[in-house]
Amino acid sequence: MLTILRPENDADRPAARWSPIYHGLRDAIVGHRLAPGTKLPEDELASIYSVSRTVIRAALQALAHDRLVRLEPNRGAFVAQPSPKEAREVFEARALIEPKVAALAAEAAGPGDVMLLRRHLEKEHEARDEGRDSEAILLSARFHVGVAEIADHSVLTELVRDLVSHSSLIIALYWKRRDTTCECHAHQALVDAIEAGEANQAAALMNSHLVDLLSGLDLARASNKAESLANILR
Repeated sequence: MLTILRPENDADRPAARWSPIYHGLRDAIVGHRLAPGTKLPEDELASIYSVSRTVIRAALQALAHDRLVRLEPNRGAFVAQPSPKEAREVFEARALIEPKVAALAAEAAGPGDVMLLRRHLEKEHEARDEGRDSEAILLSARFHVGVAEIADHSVLTELVRDLVSHSSLIIALYWKRRDTTCECHAHQALVDAIEAGEANQAAALMNSHLVDLLSGLDLARASNKAESLANILR
């Protein structure tokens, strides 16, 4: 099962009441429904989720720990807003790590792993074809972490999970074409290489895919979206 984009050590954290809020906000951020720079007022979120501000604060602190939210003294919480320099660095790091991860996955994958990846791709294709863009974006991000999990390298998997969530913020802020999120044929080719056990081919395809993702960004500008938190999160 692709257990992806989870908070670090989530199962060990005692304050379980904030977990649904964490996951709801995280998916809204990674799925591009909450734009980078969006203010996240504790009182409004408490009203939306019908919980106390203390619970909201715990969820926001967990998101800040995962670098999806920025906490500013006397100003509150905001969806993180990566700079162009940070954007380039994130994709440079992915280009260093993920080709190796793809090669390891090709060496380690069994029939069940490939079946899960193909099933995941079907859901990704359906979401994109039906115009469910936020869901398609989230599934595209999860695909990359799923490949890392098949590679069975815990340190690299956590690095990929962190970098992928940051990439979703970067794409939300700087994308210049709709297919920037991940072209389906690129994922399909990767799965084919993984199934065939072609480690070098999987690494080359992953590298090409990441270069293409970066080329779909316009790091000279940022987009802004305005919609109420209640409409987005409900």
